[in-house]
Amino acid sequence: MLIRRPPDISPSEITPRSAYLRRRDVLAGGLGLAALAMLPTKKAEAAPLAATKSPYSTDEPATRREDATTYNNFYEFGTDKGDPAANAHMLKTSPWSVKIDGLVAKPATYTLEDILKPVTLEERIYRLRCVEGWSMVIPWIGFPLADLLKRVEPLGAARYVAFETLVRPEEMPAQRGLFQPLPWPYLEGLRLDEAMHPLAILATGMYGETLPNQNGAPLRLVVPWKYGFKSIKSIVRISLVEKQPPTTWQSSQESEYGFYSNVNPEVDHPRWSQATERRIGEGSGLFAKRRPTLMFNGYGEHVAQLYSGMDLRANY
Repeated sequence: MLIRRPPDISPSEITPRSAYLRRRDVLAGGLGLAALAMLPTKKAEAAPLAATKSPYSTDEPATRREDATTYNNFYEFGTDKGDPAANAHMLKTSPWSVKIDGLVAKPATYTLEDILKPVTLEERIYRLRCVEGWSMVIPWIGFPLADLLKRVEPLGAARYVAFETLVRPEEMPAQRGLFQPLPWPYLEGLRLDEAMHPLAILATGMYGETLPNQNGAPLRLVVPWKYGFKSIKSIVRISLVEKQPPTTWQSSQESEYGFYSNVNPEVDHPRWSQATERRIGEGSGLFAKRRPTLMFNGYGEHVAQLYSGMDLRANY
């Protein structure tokens, strides 16, 4: 996943300035993203998005929006890559709240508006690589997870951050019925120093628009140096804890999915090589173009120090 500079963004991908300024007014008035969703998305008269670019942005071309929003893993809506786009319209994202608890000085249930108010003027456009067997380059709109964690004041004993996704079977079809692909809720976690790194972001939008449901609306994690399943979607709970928290894929298939899940071309998945990747939009099937997978997804200069002295084969 990548951070995007305004000069790199085509006019068709930018929210009109009038809509963007109205968004500020809406948030300031406490109406939040429910009203934002009703703002016009007309793209003629496009003006630069009033957000700053991230210093971590890549110059690689962005994946087509259509590809990034229709080829997804979001198992709550189905296991086929097209299921989230087909089924996620049923998800109601307003009102939305996030419970923040555990080893923090200020535990509470925060509305999405509470979370966003202090950070709206600091939003950045992040154009980041993401890898999950395939890869994409996505211009996210978001802010560092650390900004939120600092507000709730982690206690000295906190060592990890645990995340939890929504459980709402009436809106998420794969959460109901006898045969479900995973145990719910979907769980993920980071070490606290990973979570405090400025490249770990909470995203609220992409391609200059509100985050689509199938991509994790209204609030998702983006950890670009790890495989995509670590970037948990539709977050409803964040807990700071002392011990390493359980995560869904590690609990389900520990031999295949470790807690860290850093992008590492030298450690194969038990059923396939991770030495190369396929960039979405560069062909498909047997003749799809492959490219070498980069250590830490190319962000090693920023995050490698987090794992100094660790055996990354044992801590996969």
